[in-house]
Amino acid sequence: MLKPGDMAPDFILPNENGDDVSLTELLQPGPIILYFYPADFTPGCTREACTFRDIHDDILRVGLRVVGVSPQDAESHTRFRDEHKLPFTLICDQDKIAIKMYDVDGPLGIGVRRVTYLITQGQKIQDALQADVMINKHREFIKKAIVLRESAGMTAANSSD
Repeated sequence: MLKPGDMAPDFILPNENGDDVSLTELLQPGPIILYFYPADFTPGCTREACTFRDIHDDILRVGLRVVGVSPQDAESHTRFRDEHKLPFTLICDQDKIAIKMYDVDGPLGIGVRRVTYLITQGQKIQDALQADVMINKHREFIKKAIVLRESAGMTAANSSD
């Protein structure tokens, strides 16, 4: 897992619509919460995605956006997004390119670790959390980022690093 202070590696991968996107493009409007998860439609990953959905307005209010990454294809991501009304981008990493770059590949290359990164516009990892089983920790991680940005007066209108 990459650590706070590390540079976030750039990637170009398809999103749920099949359009190629890069980290650089994703960061243009402001910092992002980049989260890696094992698979669409599994109980834990569904709970995690729906948790992010449920606090999405708070996330946007402080100038952050959510981007999910897992090894499923665009068709799976589209069904997952639509079925659970997810208001954020899902990246398809079938060859585990970003998964390996961000050091979140599962043990012996099997699966994907559940890791959430807060990445600044300068492409720096500001904070990171790995909690493979304790999904609520990811919600707490994001809530902490929201509170810190609120206390610093950060909003969608002034969302720099």
